[in-house]
Amino acid sequence: MKKTVILLTAAFLGTSLMSCQSSPEASAQNTELTVFAAASMTETISKIADIYTEAHPNVTITCTFDSSGTLATQIAQGADCDLFISAAPKQMNQIDINGGEDNTDGADFVLEESRIDLLENKVVLVTAQGSDSGISSFEALTGDKLNMLCIGNEDVPVGAYSLKILEYLGTSAQELEDEGKITYATNVKEVTTQVQEGVVDCGIIYATDAFSAGLKPVDEATPDMCGQVIYPAAVMKNSENIQAAQKFLDYLTGDEAKEVFESVGFTPLS
Repeated sequence: MKKTVILLTAAFLGTSLMSCQSSPEASAQNTELTVFAAASMTETISKIADIYTEAHPNVTITCTFDSSGTLATQIAQGADCDLFISAAPKQMNQIDINGGEDNTDGADFVLEESRIDLLENKVVLVTAQGSDSGISSFEALTGDKLNMLCIGNEDVPVGAYSLKILEYLGTSAQELEDEGKITYATNVKEVTTQVQEGVVDCGIIYATDAFSAGLKPVDEATPDMCGQVIYPAAVMKNSENIQAAQKFLDYLTGDEAKEVFESVGFTPLS
């Protein structure tokens, strides 16, 4: 049996690690692909994997979802991985020898010619259903209406984008901490859950997570506020089945996968 691991970064609800598996009927020529992806891709990659394996009955895809930073660390520590999809370039750069200043340890796991910018997402501000907080824009985060905001930790892509937004607004996480108005989460799914359960007034998450959770964004960050939200993807050079991993990555840029991505708010780039 050939084994391929695909790594895509992301975080998932209340856990450090979540997995999904699409397992068609086995055969003597079965190929296993392991995918690590950002938590914000949980619903879309799971659905696409099911579609792909239905059309390719000799392929089994196992998905692992977590924060991009956690997944990149696991790859650097030797985790089997065929394809990695990160929620930001930084985490991909950390394991890419051509990753510039982000690659501080000389990690060299990315198959150079396979790396692409796969998707773009948006960062949005959401409130709980029926919230009476009166928060209707990012600007409200600097006013008296805010009681409690949830953002991702700074080492999580959505957290890094959130810090940029706060800086753009003329405030900071530290200032909100001093006022007792901010709490943190280890990934975007945890932020979403805190908003859904009414633990906080509002949270900063991705547009795709708002869609999946049935939350209506009250505002959307502009590129001036936090930059573009780019999801890079690449085959890992130590994959035992590079061709199969590349074939699945190619599928992710095709029309069927694009339809799934677009249905939840991603913008396909490739």
